[in-house]
Amino acid sequence: MHRIAVIPGDGVGPEVVAEGIKVLEAAGEALNIGFEWRRYPFGAEHYLSTGETLSEESLKELSACDAIYLGAVGDPRVKPGVLEQGILLKLRFHFDQYINLRPVRLYPGIETPLKGKKPEHVNFYVVRENTEDFYVGAGARVRESGRVELEVVRRLYRLRFGVEVEKEGSEEVAFQLGVVSREGAERVIRYAFELAEREGMSRVTGVDKANVLTHAYSLWREVFDSVAGEYEGIETEHTYVDAVTMYFLTKPEHFQVVVTPNMFGDILTDLGAQIQGGIGLAPSGNINPEGVSMFEPVHGSAPDIAGKGLANPVAQILAGALMLRELGEPRAAELVERAVAETLREGVRTPDIGGRASTSQVGDAVAEKLRELAEY
Repeated sequence: MHRIAVIPGDGVGPEVVAEGIKVLEAAGEALNIGFEWRRYPFGAEHYLSTGETLSEESLKELSACDAIYLGAVGDPRVKPGVLEQGILLKLRFHFDQYINLRPVRLYPGIETPLKGKKPEHVNFYVVRENTEDFYVGAGARVRESGRVELEVVRRLYRLRFGVEVEKEGSEEVAFQLGVVSREGAERVIRYAFELAEREGMSRVTGVDKANVLTHAYSLWREVFDSVAGEYEGIETEHTYVDAVTMYFLTKPEHFQVVVTPNMFGDILTDLGAQIQGGIGLAPSGNINPEGVSMFEPVHGSAPDIAGKGLANPVAQILAGALMLRELGEPRAAELVERAVAETLREGVRTPDIGGRASTSQVGDAVAEKLRELAEY
C-alpha cells in the first residue's frame, strides 16, 4: 500500500490528475498494488480564500506520505511567483528534492519539429540539479536610497572589470546570486552516472557555462570530472549550454544522460519537451532518493483551456510511471509507459498533438490498454 499525497492544483491540474490516478489504479489492479490517496487543496482557490499557500502543519502531514502527485499551480488571479514559490519551490526545498528528472522520449506516431528524426533518435534523460544555482532566491532590487548596496555593486564592478559605475537619480539595481556547492553538485552528478549504469547507457554529458560564469561552473566541472573517474566504461564530455541547445536540435541521438545545473536544466528541458512532440507529453520527477519525492507534468496550469476537456493527460500519466519506478514498482511503471506508447500509436490523442480525443477519453484508452497488456 503506497500513501500518495495528491495536489491537483490549478487550471487543468485537477483534470489531468484524475486521468493519472485512473491509470495508476488500473496498474494497481493488474499487479495487486494498493494506493491510499490523500488529497490536499493547495492552489489558487485555497490561497484566495485563506491567504495560505502551504502551512508547516501540512508539510508535516506530507512527510508521512511515500510520494506527492502534483497537477499544476498558477492562476491569473494571483500574482506570478506567489503560488510557484509558495507551493512548488517550497515543496522541493523542504523535502530536499535535489534531483529533477526529465525523460525526453519521442513516441511512435508523434511528430517532432526536427526534420528526419524518429523515435530512435530522441530518447535520453536530463538530470537537473533542483535546489541550488540561481533558484536559491538570494538577491535584491536596490533603489538609489540603498547607498550601501549600491556601493557594493560599484566595488564589484571595479574589482572585476576595473571600471567605475555611477548610479544617480532614481535608477535601480537588481542582482541575483547563483550558488553551486561541492556537495550539491556531487550528489546530482553521481545520480546521473548511477542512472546511466542502471539504464545501460554509455555516455554522460555535463552541461555548464564555465567559460563565462567561471567561479560557479568551474566548480561544477571539477566535481563532474572527479565523479566520472569512479565510473569506468562510461564516456563523458563537457558541453557549454549554448552548444547543447544547438545539438538538441541537430543531433539529439547523441545524448543519453545529460546532467545540468538548475537554471540551464529548466530551459533545456522545455526545449526537450518540444522535440519529443510537445509539452503535454513531458513528465518530470522531483526526487530525493532517501526521502519524499514529487511527480508532475512539465506543463503549467493552462487556465485558458481548463474545464474544456482539451488538456493532454499524457505528461501527468507518465509522471505517474516515474513515481511507480521510484516507489519500487518497475513492472507497473513499464506497463504504464507501454500503454501510453500503444495508445498514441493507435491515434488516440488530444488536439494539441493532432487528435480529437478529450482528456478523459485518452485516460480511458490508456487504462484499457494497460489492462490488455497486463493479461499477456
